[in-house]
Amino acid sequence: MLYHEFQGEKLSALGMGAMRLPVIGGDDNIVDRETAQAMVDYAMAHGVNYFDTAWGYHGGNSETVLGAALGRYDRASFYLADKFPGYDLANMPKVREIFEQQLKKCGVDYFDFYLFHNVCEMNIDAYLDPKFGILPYLKAQKQAGRIRHLGFSVHGELDVMTRFLDAYGADMEFCQIQLNYVDWSFQNAEAKVKLLRERCIPIWVMEPLRGGKLAKLPPAAAETLRALRPDETLPGWAFRFLQRLPDVTVVLSGMSDPAQLRENIATFATDRPLDDAETDALLAVADGMLQNTLPCTACHYCVSHCPRGLDIPRLLDLYNEHSFTGGGFLAPMALQAVDEAHHPSACIGCRSCEKVCPQQIKISEAMADFTKLLQE
Repeated sequence: MLYHEFQGEKLSALGMGAMRLPVIGGDDNIVDRETAQAMVDYAMAHGVNYFDTAWGYHGGNSETVLGAALGRYDRASFYLADKFPGYDLANMPKVREIFEQQLKKCGVDYFDFYLFHNVCEMNIDAYLDPKFGILPYLKAQKQAGRIRHLGFSVHGELDVMTRFLDAYGADMEFCQIQLNYVDWSFQNAEAKVKLLRERCIPIWVMEPLRGGKLAKLPPAAAETLRALRPDETLPGWAFRFLQRLPDVTVVLSGMSDPAQLRENIATFATDRPLDDAETDALLAVADGMLQNTLPCTACHYCVSHCPRGLDIPRLLDLYNEHSFTGGGFLAPMALQAVDEAHHPSACIGCRSCEKVCPQQIKISEAMADFTKLLQE
């Protein structure tokens, strides 16, 4: 297992995420505890020492299951990360109550790493609102030794991330972002990496395989990569892309069966970052995967011609995300921060925007389809 140093500690380069533990009968709320225990045992035996959970994973059962699985081991032999669930605004006044419950559910006296969970457009105002006292409370827990390192995860746009760092950056020791070779451009991850580099904040990676989407590619794309590295797995290509980035400390993978765990651990036994030619080939594969997304360049010509005042470039960006992912929570979550009068459903199909679109995008059709997808 490869290790990276963080403030004098050696963290396994591969971390085990507990958002996609094995389940019984396809029910995400019923974790297969026996298999999960076996996976934790295998991970520990093969050098993984970083484990990540959260309040809402598996219907609230992830913390309990992971805590019990790790409870068999000496507390100093692993690093445990948990998060304050600010993705639900109703939780904002409950930081003390939730933190105490999390320690009990995990069966520990302290968290090695604790994060503001999912900083985004929907919750940034609440996270920064002093009336909730979230940062002061978490800093007090760190002072008391109940949190060893404080950080944040982010799904918001670059401006949201910048705003959070401007306010709380002095207290943030690490940041967890969605980072993979598709989102390098698709979710502007390259710019987020640059921002964190400028702020000297180490990076933790989530969704390195984009929910498994990068573990299986179209045959032509897979063959292109196989010709360059015959012995590399498709997930391995995604991980080797991340090994190229010196800013990355921990890569979290939500492995849902023992075979995935074994394969990923085998990959992280070696450091084989992509060279320039291999990186170019991989990013070309990503471009091919994104070729059916709408080519909006955010010129904003359309906005000045929209009688409803819709932020069309932003809505198209969310539409692309939702369509490419095949659903997911990111677009609906981002729209929670948008007044309903400016949702895609507010489009009246007048096509005024389309008359000035340099890319000739059929915007009204996209808004109608987006509305339908969200309703489904």
